[in-house]
Amino acid sequence: MSRAPILSSAFVALSAFLLSVPPQAVATMPVASMVVSEQSDDTALFGVMRDADARLATIAWRLATANAAICRDVAPTPGLVVHAIDQYDPAVRKQLPALFGFEGPVAVEAVVAGSAAAKAGVLANDTIEAVDGKPLSVDPAGTTQANTATRDAAQRRIAAEPADRPLHLSLLRKGQRREVTIAAQPGCRSRFEMLIGPGLSASADGDIVQIGSRFFERFDDRMIAVVVAHEFSHNILHHRERLDAAGVKRGLLSEFGRNGRLFRRTETEADLLGVHLMRNAGYDPQDAVRFWREHGGEVDGGLFRSRTHPSSSARADAVAAEIAAIPAGAPIPYRPPLLDHAAEPLQ
Repeated sequence: MSRAPILSSAFVALSAFLLSVPPQAVATMPVASMVVSEQSDDTALFGVMRDADARLATIAWRLATANAAICRDVAPTPGLVVHAIDQYDPAVRKQLPALFGFEGPVAVEAVVAGSAAAKAGVLANDTIEAVDGKPLSVDPAGTTQANTATRDAAQRRIAAEPADRPLHLSLLRKGQRREVTIAAQPGCRSRFEMLIGPGLSASADGDIVQIGSRFFERFDDRMIAVVVAHEFSHNILHHRERLDAAGVKRGLLSEFGRNGRLFRRTETEADLLGVHLMRNAGYDPQDAVRFWREHGGEVDGGLFRSRTHPSSSARADAVAAEIAAIPAGAPIPYRPPLLDHAAEPLQ
């Protein structure tokens, strides 16, 4: 992937769309739930979004599969991007079969090159009818408005399969049904999603990592990998669950006293584990140092950052020290001592 940022006409159209939507509505909008205006080039927009989804999926797949041996929780990670027709606004659903296949409710949006799914012959625009012989269900919530429940259920259905066994899918393509067996490919457990929004936002809640669409316009994949690895680390370290168990306060009180200290601790831990996830996956961990030194202010708000996060310069220094402390000749994958404390209560 080129280091140059993506600046296509489709992203310009996407930016125009964002300007027409209230900020509070955009902030948490899943990429596929957007309402595409009649004037926009729908095919180009959906093509750009598919490309960005595939970029995120490729980064996530590399990080998840390369670190499976050091993760406590693993799941099948075949290299598929799954989407459902009812996660899109009803106004655009009629044109989706021509763009994405959709001979049924759930389809393959993209396949990661070199993944187990790609090697098994799974293709973008294949419709997924069943997993291990069990048909996928449709959630009625998506009947009249965009809703991700059908997609989420399909993702969780695949993730519930044994990670160390082949994955069996029933696929449909241009009216032809076929059964596909995908070789076992475990990965650290997490879901990933791109969100449309004008800001550089990213988050993790223990189940899903969400990365703002602006990252894919602004940065190359090496820089995005820093952000994905950081958020992924929150899920691997069960930070949301452990913060809840510690009784932290969110909102206005999150920045003060014990609350702020524990939030900052989890942010630092995610930064440190992130560099190991990157190194194990073949990324240069020094990219994390460069990211925080050169772009940290764009992401954390600079002087106006939340005090639940360390400053970008402090994060760069901590990451550099962590990289320097990796033992000479450390294996890949390397399991950092930080993971020994992943189940401990936050104090």
